[in-house]
Amino acid sequence: MSTLHLHPETIAIRGAKEQTSYNEHNSALFLTSSFMFDSAEAGAALFAGSVTGYTYTRTNNPNVAAFQARVAQLEQAEAGLAASTGMAAINAVFLALLKAGDHLVASKSLFGTTIGLLNNILPRFGIEVTLVSQTDTDEWQAAMRPNTRMLFVETPSNPLNELADIGKLAEIAHTNQALLVVDNSFLSPALQQPLVLGADISVQSATKAIDGHGRVMGGVICGSEALINEIFQHVRTTGEVLAPFNAWVLLSGLETLYVRMEKQCANALEVAQFLSTQPQVVAVHYTGLANHPQKALVRKQQQGGGIVVAFEVKGGEQAAWQVIDALTLFSKTGNLGDVKSTVTHPWTTTHGRMTPEAKLDAAIQPGLIRLSIGLEHAVDLKADLANALKVITM
Repeated sequence: MSTLHLHPETIAIRGAKEQTSYNEHNSALFLTSSFMFDSAEAGAALFAGSVTGYTYTRTNNPNVAAFQARVAQLEQAEAGLAASTGMAAINAVFLALLKAGDHLVASKSLFGTTIGLLNNILPRFGIEVTLVSQTDTDEWQAAMRPNTRMLFVETPSNPLNELADIGKLAEIAHTNQALLVVDNSFLSPALQQPLVLGADISVQSATKAIDGHGRVMGGVICGSEALINEIFQHVRTTGEVLAPFNAWVLLSGLETLYVRMEKQCANALEVAQFLSTQPQVVAVHYTGLANHPQKALVRKQQQGGGIVVAFEVKGGEQAAWQVIDALTLFSKTGNLGDVKSTVTHPWTTTHGRMTPEAKLDAAIQPGLIRLSIGLEHAVDLKADLANALKVITM
């Protein structure tokens, strides 16, 4: 089925389905480790790649194939590749496309585990890493070297919702014969398409908004056929592949992605506006607010404010913990993108392995709280936050 003239909401439901001879309406589930050949000759042709088909689930599976193809359609990419988790997807991009002696420039305002990968693991493979400001393109330009092969950024940033100018970073990267890779986990293809804005690769955790129900883990990479094929050779060899069952669940998540994101964004804006009026709150970080310092860039790059709201309370870590412990509707967990609203304390959880100096350098404060807004009624969420803020004793 051609998706050329279809809206993304339709593609999310109808795109890239692997139909069997039974004509099932819903996607079938292919729980098998291997696939049979009609003959020895047919098996040889499949392994040689002279014909298309399935041989072994580590190399491909109908559920995985459908999922990665559908996300690629939504990202407006030539091809997609699924991985076992979002971090596996990021790791695969780095290790497939970089080698010893290469240099990587990345934002210092990344998810804490990604920072750990950049600082502690990539250098073991002889890959040099320079961390720069999320928002200052002059720093990115100044960090470029003759051996710079890649720029990596997460926009909006986790958890402060700072934007990077994808178009300008793409220009810097391409002028220096480097690739621009964008982590799109915070927004998903429903709200942002990095490739359309100039990026070479879009990578994201499908565990977040794409699943939307906190059920399974997964990651997905989108880009040109040439780049995806290069990364695929790494993923199939190292076994960082997505499980068929997880792909099947994620396909159902895609079907409701757009309607969920629309409502969750509306809830998030209402919560952010409410928090902005509270005397216990020092700052609110949400790209949908009219006073966001990068509102022009938000309008250029995003189709919505997103579902993550971060806010800082007076009193530092102790006050933040008091608020979190007093919340009754928000689930205390590090995940985001769920239909159930969640809350976490970045200083001690998602960014807990970073040094205090590194956290402060990334503008992560002890009093910062991150919310992922779900589908509950916004009035109930605001009431829960209002009651929790009252317990601050600092």
